[in-house]
Amino acid sequence: MNIFVELLIQITFAFAATVGFAVIINNPRKALLACGISGAAGWLVYWFFFHLGIGRVFSNFTAALVAGLLGLVFARYKKMPAILFNIPALVPLVPGVSAYKAVRTLVIGNMDQAIQLLVVVAMVTGAIALGYMVAQLINDAYFKIKKLLN
Repeated sequence: MNIFVELLIQITFAFAATVGFAVIINNPRKALLACGISGAAGWLVYWFFFHLGIGRVFSNFTAALVAGLLGLVFARYKKMPAILFNIPALVPLVPGVSAYKAVRTLVIGNMDQAIQLLVVVAMVTGAIALGYMVAQLINDAYFKIKKLLN
């Protein structure tokens, strides 16, 4: 498949998933486009880094960092809480398939593989949380430095 077609498909579905989730949780209409952009950008960063062979954990961390920073930018621009942009943007990054496989393997009785999958799910989830936290720290440091320079 052509790389541009695959890229277009990835962006479209990440955008649609993010906006769809934002609609389900009753985000305001004026926040939907920004939510979609934030989610699609985060997924695009994840997809790019993962296909470079960097790994799932660092790819998720970087994607969450980008989505978190975009959420904070959109929050200032739209004068709305950042959580309205951050929660839907994390939807494409959630390790749902890995969690399903872990529970399925646990039910079957293959404990070794279930524990391995659960560790992967925990690491990816932690990387996403850490990415959002670092985005907030960067935001706080930026405005603290900006205040000191003025």
